[in-house]
Amino acid sequence: METYEKVLVLNNEFEAGLMEEILTDRKIPHGIITSDDTALGGIVELEYGWGYIEAPAAYRDEITKLYAEAVKP
Repeated sequence: METYEKVLVLNNEFEAGLMEEILTDRKIPHGIITSDDTALGGIVELEYGWGYIEAPAAYRDEITKLYAEAVKP
């Protein structure tokens, strides 16, 4: 099993859904982790973003490129 690492910070749920669909379609192993913490009332999201994508390091460049093409204008 490959070791996953934090690859890319996501700003919101829309970006997470879009990237989930793209990465799944391309069969890129990944996980989407939210920074949601109801106990702290969302303070964690302000500090660290909505969440992040984790994946094997070998996919870092491909994921970053796909994000730039899909999410950033």
